[in-house]
Amino acid sequence: MSNLWVMETQNLYPEMEQNLSIDTLMVAKEELREDEATRNNALVQMRLWLKQNNKIIYSRSDDSFLLRFLRAKKFSLPLAQEALERYLLLRQTFGRQFGFYQFDTTCPRLEELLKLGYIFAVPKRDKNGRRIIITRPGVFNPSKWCNTEMTRMHAITYETLLEDQENQIRGFVHYTDAAGMCLQQLTLFTPREAIRIVKNGEQTIPMRHKEIYGVNVPLSLKFALDFGLSLISEKIRSRVKIFNSIKESHAYIDQSLLPKEYGGEMEMSKMIGKLIFNNTIILQSTFYLFKQMIDLWKQELLEKREQILKSEKMSVNEDMFSEGARQGRVSALTNQSHHHMVGSFRQLTVD
Repeated sequence: MSNLWVMETQNLYPEMEQNLSIDTLMVAKEELREDEATRNNALVQMRLWLKQNNKIIYSRSDDSFLLRFLRAKKFSLPLAQEALERYLLLRQTFGRQFGFYQFDTTCPRLEELLKLGYIFAVPKRDKNGRRIIITRPGVFNPSKWCNTEMTRMHAITYETLLEDQENQIRGFVHYTDAAGMCLQQLTLFTPREAIRIVKNGEQTIPMRHKEIYGVNVPLSLKFALDFGLSLISEKIRSRVKIFNSIKESHAYIDQSLLPKEYGGEMEMSKMIGKLIFNNTIILQSTFYLFKQMIDLWKQELLEKREQILKSEKMSVNEDMFSEGARQGRVSALTNQSHHHMVGSFRQLTVD
């Protein structure tokens, strides 16, 4: 099957000439070995490779999309090409597991998760020009939603942010509030699925994870945290910091950028107050009169919606990939502690 569409789709996406600042271009040069000549040559080589690659049926070939992989691999063409192949294969073979399908935040169920503030990016950048991604897994009710809705929210968030070239260069700060998390949430994924998600999340999704903060982690879930940390590289593990309280985290992150509920200035949302149901007063943070950070994030999602939806057309010839690649394996588990943690994970029981 011809992959001519690879080249033709270049015109379907507006080129992301975003007038990057001098400071951002300097970061790209110092951290990613990127300059104008390197960038232009790499894009030409990537498009030529795509045109000749029989494994790939359909793929975006606009600058912004290709630069995700080039920047994530510091302009190593072989590594960027391998990363792009793996990414497209992952989307196709494990699309539902990783949330790579139905990228539409106007879906009522996803809109409800968005209103809850399950995951969103704060509007301002930190002193290093990075976007901060807030995740609040405690608001995800596993009796109401399924794991694919969780992963879809993550995928939509990351894909939207990666459309911005400054984010590709500057990277991201992750801030997770684990308050309210329960064992039942962990059982949404099998151990094999958890391993696949964590490993591919680091090595296949072309994001630069610069800082990772966790607050309010329940002691009952410490073993799950240890399991997750055992799966990531030492480089990323060194960037993880866990705090007992939100206040402790303020020493590492500009609290003015966080939602007001976390010590910042702008509220995530404003609560209506009292909801009357069967003559009973119920206080629920899921009903809002006016949203601030979440409203701004929703607007950002809607601005990129059409472009994100077009990406669902991308596809590959699965039969041309190895069995290991089709199974989503990044690398073999060799550490015995991984197997021990998987055993513990498998034995979870939830009332």
